[in-house]
Amino acid sequence: MSDLQIARATKLRAITEVASTAGLPADALYHYGPHKAKIGLDYIASLKDQPRGKLILVTAISPTPAGEGKTTTTIGLGDALRSIGKRAVIALREPSLGPCFGQKGGATGGGYAQVAPMDEINLHFTGDFHAITSANNLLAALIDNHIYYGNKLGIDPSKVSWRRCMDMNDRALRDMVVSLGGNGQVREDAFDITVASEVMAIFCLATSLADLERRLGEIIVARASGRKAVRARDVKGPGAMTALLRDAFQPNLVQTLEGTPALIHGGPFANIAHGCNSVTATDTALRLADYVVTEAGFGADLGAEKFFDIKCRQAGLKPAAAVVVATVRALKMHGGVAKSDLGVENVPAVKAGAANLIRHVENVRKFGLPVAVAINHFSADTDAEVAAVLEACKSIDARVHLARHWAEGGKGAESLAREVVALADAGTASFRPLYADETPLEGKILTVAREIYRAKDLAIAPDAQKKLAQFEQEGYGHLPVCMAKTQYSFSADPDLIGAPENFTLPIRDVRLSAGAGFVVALCGAIMTMPGLPRDPAAHRIHVNEQGLIEGLF
Repeated sequence: MSDLQIARATKLRAITEVASTAGLPADALYHYGPHKAKIGLDYIASLKDQPRGKLILVTAISPTPAGEGKTTTTIGLGDALRSIGKRAVIALREPSLGPCFGQKGGATGGGYAQVAPMDEINLHFTGDFHAITSANNLLAALIDNHIYYGNKLGIDPSKVSWRRCMDMNDRALRDMVVSLGGNGQVREDAFDITVASEVMAIFCLATSLADLERRLGEIIVARASGRKAVRARDVKGPGAMTALLRDAFQPNLVQTLEGTPALIHGGPFANIAHGCNSVTATDTALRLADYVVTEAGFGADLGAEKFFDIKCRQAGLKPAAAVVVATVRALKMHGGVAKSDLGVENVPAVKAGAANLIRHVENVRKFGLPVAVAINHFSADTDAEVAAVLEACKSIDARVHLARHWAEGGKGAESLAREVVALADAGTASFRPLYADETPLEGKILTVAREIYRAKDLAIAPDAQKKLAQFEQEGYGHLPVCMAKTQYSFSADPDLIGAPENFTLPIRDVRLSAGAGFVVALCGAIMTMPGLPRDPAAHRIHVNEQGLIEGLF
């Protein structure tokens, strides 16, 4: 059966029933139909004295077109924990429309390890991304309106740094000209995808509506004469922006196909943002369960590093264990096999590609966490290929579990679940970020480049170097860094697969996200507005005669 057939053959529980398994009363919910709800902030506030459960991070090897199944494994592990009698909740990011209609397709898992209702989650869901887009673009409109009506703040139009956004891949909006036709001072501008907006980052890192409004006010939107920073609060934006975000700020509750509660909230990209779901959702889940399984986007060099160095640092989270996910197919691609040849057994390629897996495991351990390895199993994987992965992981003393959650649901990942419980309960985790707050910004970038990517050196563009010095002078040197880099390689070159080392990492630009509380370093040719592929998934998505959406999965 296909993912879609499995999903439609599964009878979902009423969301109130799902909520009750996590101890949530019916009056804590704001319903969006029978199978979706938001959890009220008043109820969340009442949980503040509840102890936190144990936090498990699921991350992965560097992505390939063969797929790794990180979200599927996160869902399968959550179901497996409940299958072995543990009180578990899943915390995930919301899918972005851009990838759904682009190359990636849906992002709600697969097989018997899915969150549902998947068509609604993948598309408009509860409208959170629309609210974030509107708040972002309201601020842009307020800036241009201020300039149009006299520009009391003395904003230099050429130094307006705040961009508009939309939740779609549209390369034509990467560079544009605004204010034509006498509607203000003509200037160059650009769009970002919504998941790269600083509003999205703030939304996911804020701990309350008051904190949300404060952070929104700190956004630097432009520079005035003398390079003086102009903030969102200077154009009187944060109040109305918070009003747009108020309802969206409540975490969303849905379920897996097996009825495991899943909080899905927020969704910054991990290659161009910090790649984690909201702090509010994660903390709420930790107050409701003994074990919370969450994920961070793309490979551990991106999502996991930012989860540790940005989210955990800011939110005071201390993860108990981590899982690194791989597939035999993806390891073969890292070993040099073309996608068209993945059906043929190739043990040497698996051995070569395993270098990518080993490096990711080593990197996660640098943060003081015990790590399990999950092989997201495909029926075409041969015994010899699986044995090659097991042998490779012996060299770093990492236990490998074959996870069959796609085909078997939670039962297929029980071995992994028992390992995760043992690691989390052993109390051996000694979580620590990779660098100290007081390390200079350039030093933080260099630390990530050398320790996580295994680069030899940096090549920082002159303008980026000046900006880093300015950020230090303005008092932002204590902030963590958010590396914007291709997800396909440890380097900035997407074609340099496997486990490259001793390369030079190019930093072409840096951006200050003062409200979110980090500095973005743009590596190589990475874009903050993706484009659609030659044959986008949108070509195959439609509504059938029964009114059901097809082609999304």
